[in-house]
Amino acid sequence: MAIRKRNIYQPNQEKPFKLSRSKIENFMSCQRCFYIDRRLGVGQPPGFPFNINSAVDGLLKKEFDHYREIKEPHPYMERLGLNLIPFQHEELDDWRENFKGVQYFDEDKNLIITGAVDDVWFNLDTDELIVVDYKATAKNGEVSLDADWQDGYRRQMDIYQWLLRKNGFKVSDDGYFVYCNGDKSKESFSNKVEFKVSVLKYSGSTDWIEEALIEIKELLDGDVVPDINLECGYCSYNESVDEVLNQ
Repeated sequence: MAIRKRNIYQPNQEKPFKLSRSKIENFMSCQRCFYIDRRLGVGQPPGFPFNINSAVDGLLKKEFDHYREIKEPHPYMERLGLNLIPFQHEELDDWRENFKGVQYFDEDKNLIITGAVDDVWFNLDTDELIVVDYKATAKNGEVSLDADWQDGYRRQMDIYQWLLRKNGFKVSDDGYFVYCNGDKSKESFSNKVEFKVSVLKYSGSTDWIEEALIEIKELLDGDVVPDINLECGYCSYNESVDEVLNQ
């Protein structure tokens, strides 16, 4: 993998440095990998693309956009017993687009924080925006948000809520995951996968974000590579390879 020459942070640079929601998550997962990526130009190997998940995501957006156009609640919304409709805004397409997303410029840190939302709903009773994220999986039993590995999902929602508030919007603490679970119990494929769709509420907590950004800025401004994180799969792999090669 070649060393990247672009999108590398330089201490005391004048140009604002763009920091995506996914890169903040990388920092939360492993500060060493984050530093090597954003300061030294070597990112983690890309993951395998989840094309089925992307297809579900795209179809859900089309479906909700239909209800957005006619200004009526989607049936999934009606399950919640709230007075909701899909939110209409001239920048919504930008908010959803990777490499654009909702943006906020933190002048003190000279950082532009970005995050691409899946959808935003509007509560007609409270005039609050509701952040919505689409997820797709195929597992036995009911889906939930209780697993430790889903910490990233929860932080994802937190950042979207924080970004919209920084842009002056009134945003509900409650967000929703539209979670589509492929049914593997069918006797045959028959050219289709049927999904059970759950709408799961998550009450966001954004208090951690400001402190995390302070720590990120301090790390990026420094010249010390963080220690190996043995809980990080990439760090553990690299350490094992070094150990074998240096025997």
